[in-house]
Amino acid sequence: MIFGPVDPSGADGLPADAVTSARLGCHGLAAATALTVQDTAGIEDIQPISPELLDDQARCLLEDMPVQAIKVGGLYSAETASVVAQIAADYSQVPLVLHLGQRGLPAQDVAAEDDAQDLLAATLELVLPQTDLVVVEHMRLAQWHADGEINIGDAPSPMHALVAGGAQWALVLGAPVRPGHHGNVLLGPEGQTVTLPWQAPPERNADTGGVAAAAAAAMLAQGLDMPKAVEQALHHADQALAAAFLAGMGRRIPNRIGTP
Repeated sequence: MIFGPVDPSGADGLPADAVTSARLGCHGLAAATALTVQDTAGIEDIQPISPELLDDQARCLLEDMPVQAIKVGGLYSAETASVVAQIAADYSQVPLVLHLGQRGLPAQDVAAEDDAQDLLAATLELVLPQTDLVVVEHMRLAQWHADGEINIGDAPSPMHALVAGGAQWALVLGAPVRPGHHGNVLLGPEGQTVTLPWQAPPERNADTGGVAAAAAAAMLAQGLDMPKAVEQALHHADQALAAAFLAGMGRRIPNRIGTP
């Protein structure tokens, strides 16, 4: 089951994740969190789905079909994060992959900035503790830390803070591992770390973490253990990003369907 926005360009959100799911042998169910007006250049408008409608969408499907994994993408209000967290708690036996990505419009005023901070805080407080794997790009995590939006407490790094906050595993994409070198770093519940190869995405690329998160959910749905699921998901994401195509005048779209 995929929680995310309906991106009409097919570059991201539910349409894109459905392709990833199908390419990796899964049937994707959709719980729409928002409808957007956008093209490959950017988002013009977002119409969030009400928390009540989102809850009805998801539970109607969950009561009808056995779901093997949940992937959570764009959320747009603290109330929506609360709905997703309650559903995840009710289906705690189902592995959940949370992608902490930027899905909203840039904040235009103080109220909008406060809403964005409230959403991140609700996601970390309510959804993160239900999460089996959280996926985030290093640059985004570092920026949130620098802005004081993530409190790491006594944790040695923001990545460790995600695990301390309740996630079983944390995957940070493009993290610096030594001077001049970056990697995809997977941190486990016992503090174990696995560093996997990272490839810089092509210029004008539309997505990085979303492909990996959707692929990881598909791999977990098929019963792989976490390190193997992440390894195979990253392999798929690297190939999709390397084959990204320029369909319009904006960003490249990962080629999710043309990769093995």
